[in-house]
Amino acid sequence: MNDASYKKLCIANILNGVTEGLSKYSRPTRVALIFAVAPDDPISIFDPMGLLRGHESKLDDVFYAPGSQWRQRIKEKISIQPRGCVLPENDLELSGLISHGGSASDFFYQMWFTEHHPDMCSIQPTERWLEQAISLLVHDYNTKNAPINSSDYVLKNYSLQAIADHIVDVRDKHLGFDSKIQIPPILNDILNISKTREEGAWARGMLFFTDPDRIKHIDFLTKIQKHERPVVSNVKHIRKLLLAVEKSERKLVSDGHTIIGITDGLVPDYAIAAEFKGDYGFLKTGEDKIASFFDGSFHSTTREAKMVELEELLLDSDMDTKASSMLFSLISHLVHRAGHARHGCTLVIDMNDIPNRLSGHVLDPPLSLLESKNVDLACSLLRIDGAVHLTANAHIHGFGCLLDGKTISWENMARGARYNSALRFSADNSRIIVVVVSADRPVSIIYNGIEINAFRQWRPVYHYTPELIGLKQYLNGVLL
Repeated sequence: MNDASYKKLCIANILNGVTEGLSKYSRPTRVALIFAVAPDDPISIFDPMGLLRGHESKLDDVFYAPGSQWRQRIKEKISIQPRGCVLPENDLELSGLISHGGSASDFFYQMWFTEHHPDMCSIQPTERWLEQAISLLVHDYNTKNAPINSSDYVLKNYSLQAIADHIVDVRDKHLGFDSKIQIPPILNDILNISKTREEGAWARGMLFFTDPDRIKHIDFLTKIQKHERPVVSNVKHIRKLLLAVEKSERKLVSDGHTIIGITDGLVPDYAIAAEFKGDYGFLKTGEDKIASFFDGSFHSTTREAKMVELEELLLDSDMDTKASSMLFSLISHLVHRAGHARHGCTLVIDMNDIPNRLSGHVLDPPLSLLESKNVDLACSLLRIDGAVHLTANAHIHGFGCLLDGKTISWENMARGARYNSALRFSADNSRIIVVVVSADRPVSIIYNGIEINAFRQWRPVYHYTPELIGLKQYLNGVLL
């Protein structure tokens, strides 16, 4: 393999590792890289999935504005640094994206980009992921015939370490001392506890970890004798102890190695807390969510459907802003209640001046959701087979409604009758938005027969590796 091919493969390999890793941690995700290897090299771009399309104007201003001194600034900064030392670069602040950059004497400039999904608990673990990609690319690019497949593997499976790196950074910044808690083993123990059932039931309750030096500041309800304190890695024992704090304000307290006792006080600042909520849970530092965990892995999602596309549709309608915001808030509440209750449902949002008449149970008079007492009833109606018919003035006109329509070519038989009926009905009826909540939590927003929040399945980079091109060509519309 010649030098140019090897270096191109390095970049494609690391970008693919980041893409696959973040797609498992969040959802199908695109990644892009802008870079210059040497101080006087032209700026190149690797964006095989078109992530940066739409941001050309901002990129042009950053890199090609008259009088731009960014190269000189970096040259001065890295001139006194040893080889392999990577210094952080400023976020370019592109809308809807997370970015992280670095510069080094042996790889002049890198800026990595990925998508900022609206339902993320925190963007910091993703930033640590991109930071790791920067370091690995510097190493692989400058080490001829390096085992680059190992970098690909690391980045595909980096979620736990990315979270650990973020927690270490936060605690070091705010606590001002070296922590005696080993973060990665704690994260593994949390995942193992979350997978352990007790008499068929999943774990519920709060467990937090704080430094041994800070244990004395906690107001305990009771402590376990020192010689009998269970180690946290004994997950079956810890799972049993969680029964003592289930469905209460009580929490188990650990020093990172053993369970010390039980408290009903607040979680200390920057303590590592695991909130078990059945078959899922949340990892926090104090009260700030870092990630969720379920199915034996950490994930970025808050598990709350943000429905940004629905909010945009309502804002773009002829409704006034206050009415559209109120309607969106009510719909979000209904959808979240259905998601938490783990039942599927369909909500038809009828934006027509004269509502369509649907086949089902018609209410007389319509049920106003502007009266708070009716919202719980609406949540119950969502449990009944068929769709709930909601109009723009926040009134429910019917429930148990049947949705029909002509067959369309883009139906997805893998998604079931509820989803495909919504596609058909929406395609046949104008000014109708259909929200479909699946029992396994995904939310589909369908308008004019199209699921407008559908995830695209991106091509793996190793199946399609375009040529690296200059950023100037990219800004002029050249396709990769």
